[in-house]
Amino acid sequence: MLYNECISVVKGIGEKTQKIFNKMEIYTVGDLLEYYPRNYDIYKTIVPINTVRQDETITIEGFISDSIQLKKVRNLAILSCRIQDSTDSIKVMWFNMPYLKNQIKLGARVILRGNVSRKNGMLTMVQPKILSKEEYYKTLNIMNPIYSLTSGISNQTILKAVRSIIDEVEFNNEYLPFKFRKKYDLIEYKKAVKNIHFPKNKEDLIEARHRLVFDEFFMFILALAKLKEDKTIAVNNFNINNGNKIKDEFIKKLPYTLTGAQLRTIEEVIKDLESNKSMNRLIQGDVGSGKTVVSAIALLIVALSGYQGVVMVPTEVLAKQHYESLKEFYKDYDINVGLLVGSMTAKEKREMYASIKANEVDIIVGTHALIQEKVEYNNLALVVTDEQHRFGVKQRENLAGRGNGTHVLVMSATPIPRTLAIILYGDLDISIIDELPSNRLPIKNCVVDNSYRKTAYNFITKEISAGRQAYVICPMVEESEAIEAENVTDYAKSLEMELPPFINVGVLHGKMKAKEKQEVMQDFFENKTQVLVSTTVVEVGVNVPNATVMMIENAERFGLAQLHQLRGRVGRGKHQSYCIMISDHQSEDTKKRLEIMNKSNDGFYIASEDMKLRGPGDLFGIRQSGDISFKISDIFTDAHVLKQANDAIKEASDKELEEIISNNAWIDNKLKKYVGHTTL
Repeated sequence: MLYNECISVVKGIGEKTQKIFNKMEIYTVGDLLEYYPRNYDIYKTIVPINTVRQDETITIEGFISDSIQLKKVRNLAILSCRIQDSTDSIKVMWFNMPYLKNQIKLGARVILRGNVSRKNGMLTMVQPKILSKEEYYKTLNIMNPIYSLTSGISNQTILKAVRSIIDEVEFNNEYLPFKFRKKYDLIEYKKAVKNIHFPKNKEDLIEARHRLVFDEFFMFILALAKLKEDKTIAVNNFNINNGNKIKDEFIKKLPYTLTGAQLRTIEEVIKDLESNKSMNRLIQGDVGSGKTVVSAIALLIVALSGYQGVVMVPTEVLAKQHYESLKEFYKDYDINVGLLVGSMTAKEKREMYASIKANEVDIIVGTHALIQEKVEYNNLALVVTDEQHRFGVKQRENLAGRGNGTHVLVMSATPIPRTLAIILYGDLDISIIDELPSNRLPIKNCVVDNSYRKTAYNFITKEISAGRQAYVICPMVEESEAIEAENVTDYAKSLEMELPPFINVGVLHGKMKAKEKQEVMQDFFENKTQVLVSTTVVEVGVNVPNATVMMIENAERFGLAQLHQLRGRVGRGKHQSYCIMISDHQSEDTKKRLEIMNKSNDGFYIASEDMKLRGPGDLFGIRQSGDISFKISDIFTDAHVLKQANDAIKEASDKELEEIISNNAWIDNKLKKYVGHTTL
């Protein structure tokens, strides 16, 4: 079986299953093997009941010591009993499994495996699996892979498919010279793929993951280097030489004072704009650090010099907000700002195309519509991509390629330590805005448990009564859009019952169509809805200065970078803002992580502390969010491997790198995919 063969050759995958796999971007045998587990379920030895702790998944053995109760609550059948061993007893509950009442009897001895949570102040094992002695010994200490799922497919389906091909595939993908494998302690690729899916122990897993993380970083950096090599140093003939004068006049009119970091960054940008070499610069600044005003000055300088500039953002709501804010910035100037988004009518688009081509519009704000073939720019000099991690390298290149030597300015709100940023953004110069404007009120944070929920709802009601708005980030569930959508909708309904009738609740989740998302965010922006219940899709793409409360359920399940991004949705207006993080998780690690969020609003500090807390042993579990999307790597946890991969590429001769690429079609395809899809 070949790595690039269609997924349909795998035993048991019919047409229906193939379509679901395709939806998950699994098209070939290789794609399936590279669909790595997101976690592992390890069946450990039986533990005494008196050692059981909350939020643990454990195996216990005992006898049923109480009569078995079956209750019906609405549409839910709840079966419960108590299990006792020689040390203690624990309550056990099953939902919608009434048939178990005929299978388990009072006094029967059972082995149960499940998660322990606290219900009504009492430790309870919820929905445990009943194991036979044979099953228990057969699965003991085995690491069972758990995969991310989507509607219509089970973990067992993926597991079975991977298991059926793991020994059948011809691995011809060993591209790394032996000297690198030896120096950086890397096992062979074939062994790594086998062990990432079916590790015998944690050592196997760490070994396999190290190799695959190295591969991802190596190919990523190599793709960037190749991209940079393919580019000649772009030269431009733009006549821009009055940047400082324009900047000074603009700043005088602002109702606030810019920070030293903003002024320093503006100087760096102006120097680039006035050079005959094309700017390729990243502005990295924390949420609320004032990147927008820096880009507004750059665009103004370009427009007043007689050239066009564009701003590309990921959502229509954000595009419209940028459009309005730029018009406000430039109200004292003879500058025409245009808007180009997908929802515009065909007539509106045609008129905007004509205006752009005729140079009647100086600055165009839009979404992906800006890179449509029909758009013809007239002397395009500057491309700004905001929330730029939503755009691939190809998209950025496409837009920049519409001009001749066009300047490129990209912006990121994810605080990556500078040493890592230099590697990850290898083709960009970096400016860092590491100060917040003095007029920004620091967000007040609190980390609380579920007992605080009623108080939190009352607080949200109080803020809304004062004219404000609130976000509620829904509890995270299994990674399935269908389940996620149902989860958010159900949560919103229960929240509506808790809040007064005058409060309108909106719902936002990943399964919605783009147009639906835009409408929901627009309603929230216009205060037609006061509370937005959402998944993490609000992490980026909407700016509502009137929102003052961010409440995050199951806060322990998010990475610190993502928590910080979510918190950054509030604190954007003149009113005091608050972030309420709810977590019932009692582990010391969780407490430490959330305390970092509680104490600080500084994204760079949080990123730094996150790196200290999360070592190579923290392999899976906590979702991270950031500018770079990798299948298995994490730029914080795996910072040391990122540096190793970067060092390896620097050490390799041009001849070695050429051999690595030219002798292997697999890696060549990988590089093409990285350049096209890497979110840089």
